[in-house]
Amino acid sequence: MNILITAANSALAYKLKNQLNSDDVVMGDHMDLPDFMLKPGKMIRLPDPKSVSYTHEMLTLCLDMGIEAIYLFREPETQLLLKAETLFNEYNIKILTKVNEL
Repeated sequence: MNILITAANSALAYKLKNQLNSDDVVMGDHMDLPDFMLKPGKMIRLPDPKSVSYTHEMLTLCLDMGIEAIYLFREPETQLLLKAETLFNEYNIKILTKVNEL
């Protein structure tokens, strides 16, 4: 199962990654990440929640990467994606927040 964890530059995200202990975890962030962090392939740049098409950009990214679960750590992305939870569920993508999983 491919899992996406947002807020890749936060300690909580790394804590969750270690708890999941899976090779199928991809870390991502919409905030600036140094290029050396993006090159290994297990960290990606996510769409910015300020974008008017953020929800669709995230859905497309998840479908392209075969993501089945998203762990959200930042409030703006959480608010937007929880509003679209039904849409993500139609594609069998679970939206999980830091509150209900840590």
